[in-house]
Amino acid sequence: MSSRFLLALFLVLLVLGCEAQQDEDSGSSALLDKVQESLITYWLSARAAAQGLYQNTYLTSVDEKLRDMYSKSSAAMSTYAGIFTDQVLTLLKGEE
Repeated sequence: MSSRFLLALFLVLLVLGCEAQQDEDSGSSALLDKVQESLITYWLSARAAAQGLYQNTYLTSVDEKLRDMYSKSSAAMSTYAGIFTDQVLTLLKGEE
């Protein structure tokens, strides 16, 4: 997340906190309920839009490349881990 987004979120929460404190003093929380409802609505619509964008830009070729890269790298790491294990065991065991 960018620092601008975090700053904006902090300011919104600060304003909501001040409004909630004022509403508690006056005994009315209708404004806070409306603000919370609108924020939740905006959040849900933004989340749905982000999911839609992700599903539209999902490329199967990228997924296949990632799987191939993972299998090759894990095979290489298994080989090097085996070599490293053999070296450690040889050092610990010593020459007989």
